[in-house]
Amino acid sequence: MNIPDFVSEVKLVKERFESREVYTVLLILLVGFGSFGLGRLSKLEDSQPPILLEYAPPNTAAAVSTASPEADAAKQALAPGGRLVASKAGTKYHFPWCSGAQRVSEANKIWFDSVEEARKAGYTPASNCKGLK
Repeated sequence: MNIPDFVSEVKLVKERFESREVYTVLLILLVGFGSFGLGRLSKLEDSQPPILLEYAPPNTAAAVSTASPEADAAKQALAPGGRLVASKAGTKYHFPWCSGAQRVSEANKIWFDSVEEARKAGYTPASNCKGLK
């Protein structure tokens, strides 16, 4: 194969790709694969277990009736030691579900019932824990 033959082959391939038929086929294939992928993704989301909230914000916890002992037990299960947690060696306090609080070992955890109590003890809010002021 010499250079002029090679150039003519390249020109033939170029002419084939200039037709709209090739682009139409590619578009149909892309739409098909995209639809298949989205369908599989939606099926995977349906099979995942639902997300359960372990902590109710204070304003919704007050709306729950605590007349039954079962409700009292559920309320105590929300935060085993209090509403806020800090480390003995640290300077920041966190909500129990924040990543910073989960990294503190159980032996080093200090529990507080209120923000005021944590601030009086010399702790400041963690910046990576959303909702703390």
